[in-house]
Amino acid sequence: MSLSVFFSSLDPRDFTPETGFFSSQMGASIYLHHLEFPDLEEEKPDLALFGVLDDRMAVGNLGCAEAAHTMRKHFYTLNQGEYKLRLADLGNIRPGETVTDTYAAVKAVCTELITSGITPIIIGGGQDITYAQYLAYEKLEQKVEVALVDSRFDLDRENTENAPLNSLTYLNHIILHQPDYLFNLSNLAYQTYFVSKEAIAMYDKLYFTAMRLGLIANTVEHVEPVIRAADMLSFDMNAIRFSDAPGNAHATPNGLFGDEACRICRYAGMNDKLTSIGFYEYNPSLDNREQTGMLLAQMIWYFIDGFYNRKHDAPLIPKSAYITYRTTVHNDAYELVFVKSKKSDRWWMQVPYSGSKSVNERYHLVPCRYEDYQTAVSGEMPDLWWKTHQKLI
Repeated sequence: MSLSVFFSSLDPRDFTPETGFFSSQMGASIYLHHLEFPDLEEEKPDLALFGVLDDRMAVGNLGCAEAAHTMRKHFYTLNQGEYKLRLADLGNIRPGETVTDTYAAVKAVCTELITSGITPIIIGGGQDITYAQYLAYEKLEQKVEVALVDSRFDLDRENTENAPLNSLTYLNHIILHQPDYLFNLSNLAYQTYFVSKEAIAMYDKLYFTAMRLGLIANTVEHVEPVIRAADMLSFDMNAIRFSDAPGNAHATPNGLFGDEACRICRYAGMNDKLTSIGFYEYNPSLDNREQTGMLLAQMIWYFIDGFYNRKHDAPLIPKSAYITYRTTVHNDAYELVFVKSKKSDRWWMQVPYSGSKSVNERYHLVPCRYEDYQTAVSGEMPDLWWKTHQKLI
């Protein structure tokens, strides 16, 4: 079945300047679904952009279904970086008769793209579509790490197992989904006063990762290893402060700055492991002078720039391209192995599945920071190692 059945075509006149595009601009190189659906085989793109015109489950933020249209007006006029762009704009997924039909369409499209080696860039719509993005990995027979950039935890703590599926409860459905292929969930840039202590305790109990806004402010590089571990990323525009991104009904005075959001997106693009990204909850009807639309376009630009600057240094082959460091903690009870890439200076730690000291054991490779190595050398167990170890027991 052709993916074209899920999409409505685009009219380039809606976002093409009167003078046309310069050869350096994105719009001059994008393979657009206009008269024909892009060829995803003979002229296989690296990336595929599409909108999802469904905001029925975007609680309190109706209007975000139109996000892709406004974003395109600004994205197409941006200049390309130092790379050969291979991007297809597939158009927009039409709303299904029910929201479940929309989820099924997003799942089918993302599954096909990911298995074909094409990275989907999703423009929502409500963040409940993250659940459909996650479902795309169901048949890939792999454990999945999910990263979220959001000012809140979208969980229903009162009605855990029977919560309706919407933009404020989709995490219930991801966490409880069967079959269970969720390895880790990371919530970045949350604001403590929006999250109950019970929700934070639940994250700790499940060994999930939560990084509050205060730990990221002015030190965005701290999120890089967390994002580098992710297979998919979902970005809620409410994570950005109102002054930088007013086009969201849940925007607040505090949040990420626009340049911090762009850096996070570039980290995501540079992640060799990441195979899908979604941007949700941008509402053009609330967007003064389309400032948020411009920022979203720039965030996607940074993701693409990162994508074409991937270092391809994971997995760790060949070994000669890496430096291995070993240290022990807790009176030699544990040997911790760290690996540093000579190419990118990025760090990983090896966490054994069995917990034994055998040199032939299987291990899980976890992106980390130099500071984690320093913690281990000082004799302390890095939290990241311990949390990962608990999941592997």
